[in-house]
Amino acid sequence: MGHSAPVWDYRAATEITKDWNGIDQVVLRNPKGASARISLHGGQVCSWRNEQGEELLFTSSKAIFKAPKAMRGGIPICFPQFGSCGSPEQHGFVKNKIWTIDENPPPLCSNDIDACSFVDLLYRSSEEDLKFWPYSFELRLRVSLLPCGDLVLRSRVRNVNGKPFGFSFAYHTHLVVSDISEVRIEGLETLDFLDNLCQKERFTEQGDAITFESEVDRVYVSTPNAIAVLDHERKRTYVIRKEGLPDVVVWNPWEKKSKAMVDFGDEEYKQMLCVNGAALESPIMLRPGEEWTGKLQLTVVPSSFSLDL
Repeated sequence: MGHSAPVWDYRAATEITKDWNGIDQVVLRNPKGASARISLHGGQVCSWRNEQGEELLFTSSKAIFKAPKAMRGGIPICFPQFGSCGSPEQHGFVKNKIWTIDENPPPLCSNDIDACSFVDLLYRSSEEDLKFWPYSFELRLRVSLLPCGDLVLRSRVRNVNGKPFGFSFAYHTHLVVSDISEVRIEGLETLDFLDNLCQKERFTEQGDAITFESEVDRVYVSTPNAIAVLDHERKRTYVIRKEGLPDVVVWNPWEKKSKAMVDFGDEEYKQMLCVNGAALESPIMLRPGEEWTGKLQLTVVPSSFSLDL
């Protein structure tokens, strides 16, 4: 008589620890040994490791791990804006706030139930927030680790305000790469982008892929829902799939700007690339009671992978 396979207990695969500042972190694991670590400071994914224990998200060796500033690396949540426009905080203020674990979140769609471990986080606007962004909201985040090792982030913004508001949003994803000069991005060719190094002037991508020889800070608009980041030296590819996020930010500070950032190593630009699923060009508008959902899924595959758009 055969034996049934053991049932994976996602609750047992979820552990709450504390960081060096005493702030709670949630550790997710899957049966094959992949893991993710999420801080309640900002709802920020701080780590994502594959089955071999290799770190896939970049964190600067000079990152400042102390509230109220967000850590340089991982995946900060940028809301209600990306960049310096809007509220006084660069990339919004929720990345600098303490979130809570949401024990009873509203139900998600059925295709999100295949995670082997996950956590639901919640941030509600405070009286202090209303002083510089005068709208009440609820921001929910589910971080999931799939059986295959994929990392999935799903955010929901609800307007609990008495009047409409607009916002922008980004998952500020810092990827580990072997050598930025050997990396290429496929899936954004022929698309328009706003160049932040040229006062957001609009250009059209001319190359058959994006490669890096100097500082890059661009917002590609109206992008496909899947793009690929090929790391030739490590022979692996990050596949970035997204929903509700029409734009993609591509950023590498290169040498000069790296030396000007106090929380970033002078040479670390060589091992880091930001490719962010975002909604930036056109603000997302919510009437009272309405909700917006955005989703990011990160996969790592061998570089023989071919992106089928």
